[in-house]
Formats: sequence, C-alpha cells, structure tokens
Amino acid sequence: MAHTNEMVLAKVAKLYEELFRHNGFGEMRIEIRILKRGQKEVIIHCGKQYRFVVDYPAESSGTPVGAGPTST
Repeated sequence: MAHTNEMVLAKVAKLYEELFRHNGFGEMRIEIRILKRGQKEVIIHCGKQYRFVVDYPAESSGTPVGAGPTST
C-alpha cells in the first residue's frame, strides 16, 4: 500500500488528539529518514511506532522547507 503525506498528517492529528485528551503524561516524536528512489520513511513514536514510506518529489524551487513566500 502506498502511503501519502496526507495519511501521515491525519495520523499525527489523531495521535495528538488522543494525547491531548489523555488524563496524564504523553509524548510524541517524529523521525524522518531519506530513502532511495525518491522516498522518505516517516516514523511516529507515540507509545507504538507508526511507519510510513512516502514518495518525495525532488524540490525544484530551491525554497527551504518552512520558508514561506516572500514579499517585495
């Protein structure tokens, strides 16, 4: 089964909701590894490990992640 970035984000949101509503301590950590063939492995640590392999297109814009648009 091919995973998508949207699937990963949905799982992160669901786990966050569970942690937030939990009556106690919770911890979540996200690890991202670069794989061959234009893919990344995303591992969400939250009690258990949730692993996703997501296609990652090569960036052509040269804009760093999180840089956002610039205004002039």
